[in-house]
Amino acid sequence: MHRMLWIVSTPLGNRGDLSPRARETLAAAHFVLCEDTRRTGQLLASCGVTARELVSLHEHNERQRLPSVLARLQAGEDAALVSDAGTPLVADPGYRLVAACWQTGIAVSPVPGPCAALAALTASGLPPYPFAFLGFLPRRPGDVAAALALYAAIPLTLVWYERKNRVPASLRIAHQVLGERSFCVARELTKVHETFIHGRLGQDVPELSELLGEVTVVVGPPEVTPAAWDAPRVAAEAAALAATGLAPREVARRVARVSGWPAKAVYRMLVEEA
Repeated sequence: MHRMLWIVSTPLGNRGDLSPRARETLAAAHFVLCEDTRRTGQLLASCGVTARELVSLHEHNERQRLPSVLARLQAGEDAALVSDAGTPLVADPGYRLVAACWQTGIAVSPVPGPCAALAALTASGLPPYPFAFLGFLPRRPGDVAAALALYAAIPLTLVWYERKNRVPASLRIAHQVLGERSFCVARELTKVHETFIHGRLGQDVPELSELLGEVTVVVGPPEVTPAAWDAPRVAAEAAALAATGLAPREVARRVARVSGWPAKAVYRMLVEEA
């Protein structure tokens, strides 16, 4: 390694998820940037990794740390950036540093691994794409409603992180703004008490009161039926996408996802009109 900022994913809970490459990178880097040096030190020790130096980098000091970190990198040192758990920058600090590295000619490379948002999304049983990740929702109810309203008319699965005591309130607001949809709340991912709670927005889910720590919320897209779009609308949308050069099967898949029509029916329509 030489003059590189490594973005290293660390376990969400299960220590076995720290990859061999992540171990090697963390041990070899001249210094490791982390939100909490004590917490990261304990994690690395439990994984049998010895870091040369731990340096704090969190949301309150990232801007102030930039000059000194960049100076060390420009002097030829390598750094590894980690968060308390999961993949850095995904609702965690580090964006300013990564952007500054590219602007000053310092290479950045990811060491992929665990990510709570993707872990919850893929295991939720809800449509995995397209999806939007919202990070942590605002604290004020009005701001939460405004944030969700931006996506109300878009056929997306929504994923966000939430604190345990705010889950019921955010789901109530989601129902008011997004309407009736399926949701999944994931907690303790990869840990002994890993739990997935499924429900419908607008319905009471008593288990939510027993959640511990931060959780990941996945809310499915609007649920449509074939009657939602008539044939002329489906044909127009398919023709517009086909005009961009997309393959017919990809056009059919995309139109099916938003119209409620089966992909085979859309594809047949395209072929017949060709």
